[in-house]
Amino acid sequence: MRLTVADAISPSYFVAIAAIQLGFFRREGIDVEFVFSPPNPSQALKDGTIDFFGGSPFTGLRAFPGWRGGVLLCALSQYTYWFLAIRADIPCERGDVNAVKGLRLSASADPGLTMKRLLEEAGIDLRRDNVRIVPSPQRTSPNWAWDGVDAIEQGVSDGYWGNGLRADLGVKRGIAKILLDVRRGDGPPAARHWTFPALATTERLVREQPAIAAAAVRAIVNTQHALRADPQLAVKAAERLFPAEEASLIAYEVARDTPFYDATITEEMVAHISRFARDIGALEGEVRYGELVATQLASLWSR
Repeated sequence: MRLTVADAISPSYFVAIAAIQLGFFRREGIDVEFVFSPPNPSQALKDGTIDFFGGSPFTGLRAFPGWRGGVLLCALSQYTYWFLAIRADIPCERGDVNAVKGLRLSASADPGLTMKRLLEEAGIDLRRDNVRIVPSPQRTSPNWAWDGVDAIEQGVSDGYWGNGLRADLGVKRGIAKILLDVRRGDGPPAARHWTFPALATTERLVREQPAIAAAAVRAIVNTQHALRADPQLAVKAAERLFPAEEASLIAYEVARDTPFYDATITEEMVAHISRFARDIGALEGEVRYGELVATQLASLWSR
């Protein structure tokens, strides 16, 4: 079996990586290999090139029309998990969205849709308030952790939208500070519910190999429990994939996120994410909870 995540050097989907690296999939009797994300991970999932995808549902299920054929097995953690960091020398208070007026903000494609929608929800008009969303400098490696940080250092942007590790790398380097941490309540309240990191697979796998689907959920839940009990395990899980500086922060990132390590997916969560996906043009039509979520495995979400 093969598993990939939307961003490998990131705490956002780290539970899925740790489930492999710490041996929790193996303990459930399945051999899962981690692979760096292909150019179109959703299509790879649909085609069977990969078996599991860790990421936002609207990214992982994009290749499935109306999200039919794709299934969410469980949540890797809860709530929208991105941060907005801006240059450290910009005077502002944490949580003040108006601080972005007149700034250039960098963001990668899919997360950038969330940032744009968040700014609009907060009353920011990009044209009126002279807020420009700019691309980050191109990278040739699969390590996207420095996206945004590079953009500030090279004078391309004044701030960036990204995962917690990316935000903290900028803080550690002294060039950035965190303006918004959406998961913990900064920004418009609705934004907290727009997405969450999930483990996705296909209806075909769940139907044809239900024991493997169940084993995958148990592996994720056991990993969540292990990291909650000992966040330092994250260092062991990261050491083969993360460069040294990024690995030095991962235990802190995981310790901060463990209160949100819950595999549960509720009907309300699906209603929020599907409505948001329609708003940004990533989904057409309605999505039924029982069709999108492997509810037959719900009893495994808690132990």
